[in-house]
Order: sequence, then C-alpha cells, then structure tokens
Amino acid sequence: MPFDPAFATIFPRTTAVRDGRLSIGGCDAQELTRRFGSPLYVFDETEVRETCREYIAAFRSRYPDTEITYASKAYLSRWMAAVAREEGIGLDVVSGGELAVAMSAGFPAARCHFHGNNKGEDELREALDAGIGHVIVDNFYELDLVARLARAMGRAQPIILRLSPGVDAHTHAKTTTGTLDTKFGLPISTGAAGQAVVEAMRLDGVSLVGLHCHLGSPLFSLAPYDEANAVMLAFAAEMRAKHGFELRVYSPGGGFAAQYVREKPAPPVEAYADAIVSSFLRHCDAHRLPRPRLFVEPGRSLVARAGVALYTVGARKEVEGLRTWVSVDGGMADNIRPAIYDAKYEAVVVNRADDEPSETVTIAGKYCESGDLLVRDARLPRTAPGDVLAMPASGAYNLTMASNYNMAPRPAVVAVRDGTARLIRRRETYADLLATDVYGE
Repeated sequence: MPFDPAFATIFPRTTAVRDGRLSIGGCDAQELTRRFGSPLYVFDETEVRETCREYIAAFRSRYPDTEITYASKAYLSRWMAAVAREEGIGLDVVSGGELAVAMSAGFPAARCHFHGNNKGEDELREALDAGIGHVIVDNFYELDLVARLARAMGRAQPIILRLSPGVDAHTHAKTTTGTLDTKFGLPISTGAAGQAVVEAMRLDGVSLVGLHCHLGSPLFSLAPYDEANAVMLAFAAEMRAKHGFELRVYSPGGGFAAQYVREKPAPPVEAYADAIVSSFLRHCDAHRLPRPRLFVEPGRSLVARAGVALYTVGARKEVEGLRTWVSVDGGMADNIRPAIYDAKYEAVVVNRADDEPSETVTIAGKYCESGDLLVRDARLPRTAPGDVLAMPASGAYNLTMASNYNMAPRPAVVAVRDGTARLIRRRETYADLLATDVYGE
C-alpha cells in the first residue's frame, strides 16, 4: 500500500489502509469519529496485549524471577486495569485515585506498588487497608508515617526504598529523576540512603524487602541502566556487610522509550531486557549477592503505540511566505505534551491516507494559547474542513494529563479489536463540568 511504511512502527500493528482510508483494529477511523464524535482517542486492544506479552517473554526468558509492572500514570482506566490483570502484569500507582480505579476493575492490590514523593496519610491508610503489595518509600517522613499506620493495624507493611543513584539518564530535564538534584528518592552519595536502611530495619510496622531507583523517561540510551545497577547493587552489598540487609526485591525502574516520529526509533523490548538483565546479573555476581526478585516498570512504551488520537479539521490560515496553519477540534487540553515538553508527533489524513503529501503545515489546537500546537511542519495532502487527522503514539500521558481548559469537555475513548469498537470512556458533557460546582445550591 502507498501508506508510508515508516509509519508501521508508530501506529498500532493492526493499522491498515483500504481504499485510501485508515483503519485501526479492523475499524474505519473516520467512521469511528462519526459514531463516537471528535476528538476521539482510540486504543488498539491487540497492541496492548501483544506488548504486555512481549515484555513478559523478553525479561522472563533471561531471568524467570521477573515481574513486569505497568506504570499506570501513563494511562489508566478500568479497561486498562482489566487488560493488565488478565495479562498477568503488576501496576505501579502514584495516588489513592489510581489505586481506586485499579481495584474497581478487580485488580488485586497485592500486585500493586505504591509510588510517590508525598503520599497523603489518607492515601496510605487506604492502600494498607486494601492490602497493597509494596509501598515504595521515598523519604524519612514517609518511612515513619507508613510504620505508624501499619503498627496501628497490627501488621508489618512490606516496603521498598526508592534511592537516588546520582545517574544522569540524559533525557528531558522535566522527566529526569535519577540525579542528586531531584525531588524523588533518598540520595546514596549524601548518606541518606544508608540512614534510611538502618532506620527501616529498626522500625516496627515495616518490613524492608528491597531497593528501587528510576532514572527518568523516556530513555533511548541503554548505558544508564548499567550505571545505575552498578551503584545500586554496590550499595546493597555495602548494606549487607554493615547491617545484614537482605535484598529480596530490586528494581532499576523503567522509563523505556516509545517511538513518536519516523526518524527516531526506540530500542526494541529485547534490547532493554538484554541490557538490564545482563547488567543486573553481572553486578549481583560481582558482589556475591543472592539474586533477588526483579521488577521493571514499562510505562509509556506499553501503551503509547496502542493509542491514536483522531481530530477533525476546521479553520485554515495561510500566511504567505511564512506558514500555513491547520486547526483541529482538540489540542492542549487533551494533549499538553507538545506545549510542556516540546514533544514531537506525526499526523495522517485518515480519509486520504495514501495521498501524496503536497504541503507543509502546522497543526494547531483550538484553545486560547499561542503555544497550543500539536505538530509543527507536518507534511500532508491539502486538507479541507471535515477531514479527520490521526496522530499516532498518543496512548501515553495525553489523557492522564488532560484538562478542562477553556471549559472543554474531555474526549471519548474507545477500544478496538477484531473490527469491533467499544466505548470505554464517554465524552464529558457540560453537566459534568458543572457537577462539582456548588455555587447557588
């Protein structure tokens, strides 16, 4: 088909072009907008499930005692939690709300890790009441808080300490989390991490089972994982020698990259598995550490490719010799990533998916900000009002960071599979916008 084959690694693997029209999961993309409205987010269920299975196979074939744990902040709904449950992966949650959504879909709390740098007391109590698997403790305040809450319940909560290894992953400054100057984790270099190990082993109410670090996201380079493993496992060996600490669970984090544009492919799953597992085993053996359970945290890379945003074209503005603007009915309220991270995306006209590009345009959103741009310098066939644009690799963070800016209702979300589309989130209404406003009542 004339559809650019370079798009094959950005769109879901079920994407096809038939008679010039784009289909996802066997469903015609333009027909989806007619049925469910626009803008619309489409998740390919086959893509999500296959990616879950690829991660499990890649890591467990190299180290069987591995848990794949999805960082649900990338995208969470009851549908996504159910898919994760069925595919046998765990969930990272960072709030009481994320845990509540997961549990409402029947996801077991025992398969959840609770992250965050300032978890609230109520959130922690809810998590402990639910039987959370691990609390990832980020600081001394939280260590004492978890211990106090667990003691009151007459139990010892399994915890994992999040450490800062001082490794720069060379990603975006706003998503770098493994350096010393970050709000996350207990620094190793200052001695805080060592103090936390001693304190956690002393405290009643907690059971220290492991160590965790996270370098940031998205990581296109594999070398930082080895740097982090070297620091973290040397620290574990030091704590064993000094304090008798037994490392039973270890996580080097995740933050695996997703491909957003044609010219910047991400490493395959197998490359991450090779790099992380081989490094992990090498450093464990070098320090004569018993090999602990490993858990890794793919976030965006598990769902980014599965999601496609569909927008309808409206106004056009041509500034001779400078730029042509094509405006759509969504924008920064449903995808703020280009505005805050300068994130790059591609676009395709779904009703003329095999037409040759004939112009370069900037795709703008409808919101009242000059920074509301979705794609700069997109190569497209000439568009007309009513055309539908597809932006692939929209499954991660777009929806979880969405807002009601300009009082815009958030879009509907559908899951597609084998030619069938299922609504998994209805479009918000004006009544939804007013539901929490109690003025005059």
